[in-house]
Amino acid sequence: MGWDRATLGTLIRAVGEGAWLGEYFDGKSRLPIILRSGEEARPEDLANAPLVTPAGLIVRLGDLVQLSAVPGPPAIRRLNHRRTVTLTVDPPPSLSLEQVVSLINTQVLPKLRSGLPPDGSIRLAGSADSLSETLAAMSRVFVLALIVLLLLMTVLFRSLRDSLIVLFTVPLALIGGVLGLRTLDLVKFQALDLLSMIGFVMMIGVIINHAILLVAAVRSVESTGAGLEESIRAGLSQRLRAILASTLTGALGALPMAVNPGPGSVIYRGLAAVNIGGVIISLVFSLVLIPALMRLMPATRRAPIAAVQAIAPT
Repeated sequence: MGWDRATLGTLIRAVGEGAWLGEYFDGKSRLPIILRSGEEARPEDLANAPLVTPAGLIVRLGDLVQLSAVPGPPAIRRLNHRRTVTLTVDPPPSLSLEQVVSLINTQVLPKLRSGLPPDGSIRLAGSADSLSETLAAMSRVFVLALIVLLLLMTVLFRSLRDSLIVLFTVPLALIGGVLGLRTLDLVKFQALDLLSMIGFVMMIGVIINHAILLVAAVRSVESTGAGLEESIRAGLSQRLRAILASTLTGALGALPMAVNPGPGSVIYRGLAAVNIGGVIISLVFSLVLIPALMRLMPATRRAPIAAVQAIAPT
Protein backbone atom coordinates (compact mmCIF):
# COMPACT_ATOMS: atom_id res chain seq x y z
CA MET A 1 0.00 0.00 0.00
CA GLY A 2 3.03 2.28 0.22
CA TRP A 3 2.77 2.89 3.99
CA ASP A 4 5.16 1.97 6.74
CA ARG A 5 4.12 1.25 10.32
CA ALA A 6 4.78 4.79 11.58
CA THR A 7 2.62 6.35 8.84
CA LEU A 8 -0.16 3.81 9.36
CA GLY A 9 -0.07 4.51 13.10
CA THR A 10 -0.45 8.25 12.43
CA LEU A 11 -3.45 7.56 10.18
CA ILE A 12 -5.10 5.39 12.82
CA ARG A 13 -4.64 8.10 15.45
CA ALA A 14 -6.07 10.68 13.03
CA VAL A 15 -9.15 8.53 12.53
CA GLY A 16 -9.52 8.03 16.27
CA GLU A 17 -8.52 10.55 18.94
CA GLY A 18 -6.35 12.65 16.64
CA ALA A 19 -2.68 12.74 15.60
CA TRP A 20 -0.35 15.33 17.12
CA LEU A 21 1.63 17.03 14.33
CA GLY A 22 3.43 19.80 16.18
CA GLU A 23 2.96 23.24 17.71
CA TYR A 24 2.32 26.74 16.39
CA PHE A 25 3.89 29.67 18.23
CA ASP A 26 2.15 33.01 17.68
CA GLY A 27 4.68 35.02 19.69
CA LYS A 28 2.82 34.73 22.98
CA SER A 29 1.65 31.16 23.41
CA ARG A 30 2.02 27.75 21.81
CA LEU A 31 -0.94 26.10 20.11
CA PRO A 32 -0.96 22.33 19.49
CA ILE A 33 -1.64 21.16 15.91
CA ILE A 34 -3.78 18.01 15.91
CA LEU A 35 -5.04 16.23 12.79
CA ARG A 36 -8.45 14.60 13.25
CA SER A 37 -10.87 13.25 10.62
CA GLY A 38 -14.20 14.89 11.48
CA GLU A 39 -16.11 13.59 14.44
CA GLU A 40 -14.76 10.89 16.67
CA ALA A 41 -15.85 7.47 15.45
CA ARG A 42 -17.02 4.65 17.62
CA PRO A 43 -14.63 1.70 17.99
CA GLU A 44 -16.91 -0.56 15.95
CA ASP A 45 -16.97 2.00 13.10
CA LEU A 46 -13.19 2.25 12.78
CA ALA A 47 -12.98 -0.89 10.63
CA ASN A 48 -15.17 0.80 7.96
CA ALA A 49 -13.20 4.06 7.93
CA PRO A 50 -12.01 4.77 4.33
CA LEU A 51 -8.34 5.52 3.70
CA VAL A 52 -6.72 6.82 0.52
CA THR A 53 -3.45 5.09 -0.28
CA PRO A 54 -0.46 6.81 -1.97
CA ALA A 55 -1.50 4.95 -5.13
CA GLY A 56 -4.92 6.65 -5.09
CA LEU A 57 -6.90 3.60 -3.98
CA ILE A 58 -9.57 3.75 -1.31
CA VAL A 59 -9.43 0.90 1.19
CA ARG A 60 -11.10 0.14 4.50
CA LEU A 61 -9.04 0.34 7.68
CA GLY A 62 -10.27 -3.14 8.58
CA ASP A 63 -8.56 -4.50 5.44
CA LEU A 64 -5.18 -3.24 6.65
CA VAL A 65 -5.21 -4.00 10.37
CA GLN A 66 -6.90 -6.37 12.78
CA LEU A 67 -8.88 -4.52 15.41
CA SER A 68 -9.31 -6.02 18.86
CA ALA A 69 -10.33 -4.68 22.27
CA VAL A 70 -7.69 -5.02 25.00
CA PRO A 71 -7.57 -3.43 28.47
CA GLY A 72 -5.48 -0.28 28.63
CA PRO A 73 -4.18 1.96 31.40
CA PRO A 74 -6.73 4.39 32.85
CA ALA A 75 -4.20 7.21 32.50
CA ILE A 76 -0.79 7.79 30.97
CA ARG A 77 1.67 9.35 33.36
CA ARG A 78 4.69 11.32 32.19
CA LEU A 79 7.77 12.43 34.10
CA ASN A 80 10.01 15.01 32.43
CA HIS A 81 8.05 14.47 29.19
CA ARG A 82 8.74 10.72 29.28
CA ARG A 83 6.04 8.07 29.59
CA THR A 84 6.19 6.48 33.04
CA VAL A 85 4.84 3.23 34.48
CA THR A 86 4.69 2.88 38.26
CA LEU A 87 4.87 -0.49 40.01
CA THR A 88 3.91 -0.48 43.68
CA VAL A 89 5.35 -3.20 45.93
CA ASP A 90 3.89 -3.88 49.37
CA PRO A 91 6.35 -6.07 51.34
CA PRO A 92 4.89 -8.83 53.52
CA PRO A 93 5.20 -8.50 57.29
CA SER A 94 7.82 -11.27 57.41
CA LEU A 95 10.32 -9.26 55.32
CA SER A 96 11.97 -5.98 56.19
CA LEU A 97 12.18 -3.11 53.73
CA GLU A 98 15.92 -3.69 53.26
CA GLN A 99 15.35 -7.34 52.38
CA VAL A 100 12.68 -6.41 49.82
CA VAL A 101 14.96 -3.83 48.20
CA SER A 102 17.77 -6.40 48.05
CA LEU A 103 15.49 -8.97 46.39
CA ILE A 104 14.23 -6.40 43.88
CA ASN A 105 17.78 -5.35 42.95
CA THR A 106 19.01 -8.92 42.49
CA GLN A 107 16.00 -10.77 41.05
CA VAL A 108 13.48 -8.31 39.59
CA LEU A 109 15.38 -5.38 38.10
CA PRO A 110 17.68 -7.45 35.83
CA LYS A 111 14.64 -9.02 34.12
CA LEU A 112 12.87 -5.67 33.77
CA ARG A 113 15.96 -3.96 32.32
CA SER A 114 16.34 -6.71 29.71
CA GLY A 115 12.96 -5.74 28.22
CA LEU A 116 13.46 -1.96 28.23
CA PRO A 117 14.13 0.08 25.10
CA PRO A 118 17.59 1.68 24.77
CA ASP A 119 16.37 5.00 26.20
CA GLY A 120 14.39 3.42 29.05
CA SER A 121 15.40 3.54 32.71
CA ILE A 122 14.24 2.23 36.09
CA ARG A 123 14.41 4.12 39.37
CA LEU A 124 13.38 3.06 42.85
CA ALA A 125 11.34 5.66 44.71
CA GLY A 126 9.23 5.97 47.81
CA SER A 127 10.47 4.15 50.91
CA ALA A 128 13.32 2.50 48.96
CA ASP A 129 14.68 5.87 47.87
CA SER A 130 14.35 7.23 51.42
CA LEU A 131 16.22 4.20 52.74
CA SER A 132 19.21 4.86 50.46
CA GLU A 133 19.34 8.50 51.55
CA THR A 134 19.10 7.52 55.22
CA LEU A 135 21.93 4.99 54.94
CA ALA A 136 24.16 7.53 53.19
CA ALA A 137 23.39 10.15 55.84
CA MET A 138 24.14 7.69 58.65
CA SER A 139 27.50 6.86 57.08
CA ARG A 140 28.47 10.52 57.02
CA VAL A 141 27.31 11.06 60.60
CA PHE A 142 29.22 7.96 61.73
CA VAL A 143 32.51 9.32 60.34
CA LEU A 144 31.82 12.72 61.92
CA ALA A 145 31.08 11.06 65.27
CA LEU A 146 34.41 9.24 65.20
CA ILE A 147 36.25 12.51 64.59
CA VAL A 148 34.41 14.26 67.45
CA LEU A 149 35.06 11.25 69.69
CA LEU A 150 38.79 11.39 68.92
CA LEU A 151 38.91 15.08 69.85
CA LEU A 152 37.01 14.52 73.10
CA MET A 153 39.26 11.65 74.16
CA THR A 154 42.33 13.69 73.32
CA VAL A 155 41.10 16.36 75.71
CA LEU A 156 40.23 13.73 78.33
CA PHE A 157 43.53 11.84 78.23
CA ARG A 158 45.64 14.86 77.19
CA SER A 159 47.30 12.43 74.82
CA LEU A 160 46.63 11.74 71.16
CA ARG A 161 48.48 8.44 71.58
CA ASP A 162 46.00 7.09 74.13
CA SER A 163 43.05 8.31 72.05
CA LEU A 164 44.31 6.40 69.02
CA ILE A 165 44.77 3.28 71.16
CA VAL A 166 41.11 3.49 72.18
CA LEU A 167 39.97 3.99 68.57
CA PHE A 168 41.86 0.87 67.49
CA THR A 169 39.05 -1.11 69.13
CA VAL A 170 36.48 0.24 66.62
CA PRO A 171 37.63 -1.97 63.68
CA LEU A 172 37.50 -5.00 65.98
CA ALA A 173 33.96 -4.09 66.99
CA LEU A 174 32.92 -3.71 63.35
CA ILE A 175 34.44 -7.10 62.48
CA GLY A 176 32.60 -8.68 65.39
CA GLY A 177 29.31 -7.14 64.33
CA VAL A 178 29.71 -8.41 60.77
CA LEU A 179 30.57 -11.90 62.07
CA GLY A 180 27.45 -11.80 64.22
CA LEU A 181 25.31 -10.96 61.18
CA ARG A 182 26.93 -13.69 59.07
CA THR A 183 26.47 -16.24 61.85
CA LEU A 184 22.78 -15.38 62.01
CA ASP A 185 22.65 -15.53 58.22
CA LEU A 186 23.63 -19.22 58.37
CA VAL A 187 20.36 -19.92 60.19
CA LYS A 188 18.07 -17.37 58.51
CA PHE A 189 18.74 -14.64 55.97
CA GLN A 190 19.48 -11.30 57.62
CA ALA A 191 20.23 -8.19 55.56
CA LEU A 192 22.23 -5.18 56.74
CA ASP A 193 19.18 -3.04 57.47
CA LEU A 194 18.77 0.29 59.22
CA LEU A 195 18.32 -1.21 62.69
CA SER A 196 21.47 -3.28 62.19
CA MET A 197 23.41 -0.09 61.49
CA ILE A 198 21.96 1.44 64.64
CA GLY A 199 23.17 -1.70 66.44
CA PHE A 200 26.69 -1.00 65.18
CA VAL A 201 26.57 2.51 66.66
CA MET A 202 25.28 1.24 70.03
CA MET A 203 27.86 -1.55 70.17
CA ILE A 204 30.78 0.76 69.31
CA GLY A 205 29.76 3.06 72.17
CA VAL A 206 29.93 0.15 74.65
CA ILE A 207 33.28 -1.09 73.33
CA ILE A 208 34.86 2.37 73.47
CA ASN A 209 33.69 2.75 77.07
CA HIS A 210 35.52 -0.48 77.94
CA ALA A 211 38.70 0.75 76.25
CA ILE A 212 38.52 4.12 78.01
CA LEU A 213 38.14 2.41 81.39
CA LEU A 214 41.14 0.17 80.76
CA VAL A 215 43.45 2.88 79.40
CA ALA A 216 42.49 5.31 82.16
CA ALA A 217 43.15 2.68 84.84
CA VAL A 218 46.59 1.86 83.42
CA ARG A 219 47.60 5.51 83.17
CA SER A 220 46.30 6.18 86.68
CA VAL A 221 48.52 3.45 88.15
CA GLU A 222 51.43 4.56 85.99
CA SER A 223 51.14 8.13 87.31
CA THR A 224 52.02 6.86 90.80
CA GLY A 225 55.50 5.93 89.57
CA ALA A 226 54.88 2.24 88.75
CA GLY A 227 56.42 0.67 85.66
CA LEU A 228 54.44 0.07 82.47
CA GLU A 229 54.18 -3.71 82.91
CA GLU A 230 53.07 -3.36 86.51
CA SER A 231 50.58 -0.64 85.53
CA ILE A 232 49.05 -2.83 82.81
CA ARG A 233 48.63 -5.78 85.19
CA ALA A 234 47.13 -3.53 87.86
CA GLY A 235 44.79 -1.84 85.37
CA LEU A 236 43.55 -5.19 84.06
CA SER A 237 43.04 -6.41 87.60
CA GLN A 238 41.01 -3.31 88.49
CA ARG A 239 38.77 -3.12 85.41
CA LEU A 240 38.51 -6.72 84.17
CA ARG A 241 35.55 -7.61 86.38
CA ALA A 242 33.57 -4.50 85.35
CA ILE A 243 34.34 -5.05 81.63
CA LEU A 244 33.34 -8.73 81.81
CA ALA A 245 30.11 -7.91 83.64
CA SER A 246 29.18 -5.22 81.11
CA THR A 247 29.96 -7.53 78.17
CA LEU A 248 28.01 -10.49 79.52
CA THR A 249 24.95 -8.43 80.45
CA GLY A 250 24.94 -6.79 77.01
CA ALA A 251 25.33 -10.07 75.11
CA LEU A 252 22.88 -12.07 77.25
CA GLY A 253 20.37 -9.21 77.23
CA ALA A 254 20.35 -9.12 73.43
CA LEU A 255 20.26 -12.91 73.04
CA PRO A 256 16.44 -13.26 73.35
CA MET A 257 15.93 -10.78 70.50
CA ALA A 258 18.29 -12.81 68.29
CA VAL A 259 16.68 -16.23 68.89
CA ASN A 260 13.04 -15.27 69.46
CA PRO A 261 10.95 -16.79 66.61
CA GLY A 262 7.81 -14.80 67.42
CA PRO A 263 6.08 -12.31 65.10
CA GLY A 264 7.96 -9.07 64.58
CA SER A 265 11.25 -10.51 65.83
CA VAL A 266 12.82 -10.14 62.38
CA ILE A 267 12.89 -6.37 62.93
CA TYR A 268 15.29 -6.52 65.90
CA ARG A 269 17.17 -9.73 65.04
CA GLY A 270 19.94 -7.96 63.12
CA LEU A 271 20.43 -5.36 65.86
CA ALA A 272 20.80 -8.12 68.47
CA ALA A 273 23.23 -10.15 66.34
CA VAL A 274 25.45 -7.11 65.79
CA ASN A 275 25.60 -6.34 69.52
CA ILE A 276 26.33 -9.92 70.55
CA GLY A 277 29.03 -10.51 67.95
CA GLY A 278 30.62 -7.09 68.45
CA VAL A 279 30.95 -7.12 72.25
CA ILE A 280 32.20 -10.73 72.41
CA ILE A 281 34.81 -10.47 69.65
CA SER A 282 35.94 -7.06 70.81
CA LEU A 283 36.28 -8.26 74.42
CA VAL A 284 38.54 -11.16 73.43
CA PHE A 285 40.82 -9.04 71.25
CA SER A 286 40.74 -5.77 73.18
CA LEU A 287 42.14 -7.35 76.35
CA VAL A 288 45.10 -8.43 74.24
CA LEU A 289 45.31 -5.55 71.74
CA ILE A 290 45.16 -2.61 74.14
CA PRO A 291 48.00 -3.82 76.43
CA ALA A 292 50.09 -4.67 73.34
CA LEU A 293 49.55 -1.20 71.86
CA MET A 294 50.38 0.46 75.15
CA ARG A 295 53.67 -1.46 75.21
CA LEU A 296 54.42 -0.44 71.62
CA MET A 297 53.46 3.21 72.23
CA PRO A 298 54.46 3.95 75.82
CA ALA A 299 53.51 7.33 77.26
CA THR A 300 56.21 9.87 78.03
CA ARG A 301 57.12 9.44 81.64
CA ARG A 302 57.23 12.53 83.81
CA ALA A 303 59.74 12.95 86.58
CA PRO A 304 58.11 12.40 89.96
CA ILE A 305 57.60 15.53 92.03
CA ALA A 306 59.29 15.31 95.39
CA ALA A 307 57.17 16.25 98.36
CA VAL A 308 58.75 18.97 100.50
CA GLN A 309 57.61 19.59 104.07
CA ALA A 310 58.24 23.07 105.43
CA ILE A 311 58.81 23.37 109.16
CA ALA A 312 58.18 26.76 110.66
CA PRO A 313 60.84 27.94 113.10
CA THR A 314 59.81 28.08 116.71
